[in-house]
Amino acid sequence: TVRQPAPAAEQFVVYFDWDRSDLTAEARNVVTAAANHARSGSPTRVLIVGHTDTSGSAQYNLGLSQRRARTVADALVAQGVSGGVVQLDARGETDLARPTADGVREPLNRRATIDINF
Repeated sequence: TVRQPAPAAEQFVVYFDWDRSDLTAEARNVVTAAANHARSGSPTRVLIVGHTDTSGSAQYNLGLSQRRARTVADALVAQGVSGGVVQLDARGETDLARPTADGVREPLNRRATIDINF
C-alpha cells in the first residue's frame, strides 16, 4: 500500500466584529475551511487562540478572547472536528497582530487563530 502523506499543518484566522464573539458570515466560511482541512487527515492538535484589540480593560479583553476561542471551537466540533484534539488559549490584548496604543479599535487584532497540526 502507498501511504498518503499527512496534510500540511496550516493556520486559519477568524476575525470578529468589535466587542463581539459571534461568528460573522465571513468568519463561518473560515471555520468551515478549517474544519474541512482538519477532516482531511487525522489532526493531532487543533489549537485555537482568542485575541482582542486594546479597547476595553485588559481583564475584560481576556474574557472576550476566551469567548472567541470557545465560539470557534464549538463551531469546529459541530462540523465534525474531534473535540479530543481541540485545545484553547486566550491572549486578550497581549499578542497583537498590529501593535497599537491602549484603547485603539484595530480590526486585525480582533481574531482567533486556528492552528491545525497533523
